Amino acid sequence: MPRCGKVTKRKYEGDAVYGSILVQRFINKLMYDGKKSLAEKIIYFSLKEAEKKLNKGALEIFDAVLHNLSPLMEVKSRRVGGATYQVPVEVTSERGRSLAMKWLKEAARERAGKSMVEKLSSELVDAFHGTGVAMKKKEDMHKTAEANKAFAHFRW
Repeated sequence: MPRCGKVTKRKYEGDAVYGSILVQRFINKLMYDGKKSLAEKIIYFSLKEAEKKLNKGALEIFDAVLHNLSPLMEVKSRRVGGATYQVPVEVTSERGRSLAMKWLKEAARERAGKSMVEKLSSELVDAFHGTGVAMKKKEDMHKTAEANKAFAHFRW
């Protein structure tokens, strides 16, 4: 982060198939060692597989999944008088989507399965229905924020 001035937001173009900026950002998050074409294949095939399982459009599924996984609150560490408190703060929509993509990627990578396409499509279907590892991560974050509500006056 720079000491002075603002960090400009990167402008994304839509992806090749759906023209969606969110899908393009998820491709960039999923990409490993600069292998973007492989990340694109994984996402497009897993979205097609999720389409078959849910009988809905791919973008509709992806938007619903990101909406389901986006947290409303998170906790940030705040040091006050030698003690560190977990202070609950509201999450912006941009950060919420970014966290949702990160959790979806991590949950798919940790999932047991044969290929990344199968793992990601299964995680997409689970998140669409409100279950799965990524959804549990969101619920845990909300529980932590709720438990530390007493320290909300330390918000800055």
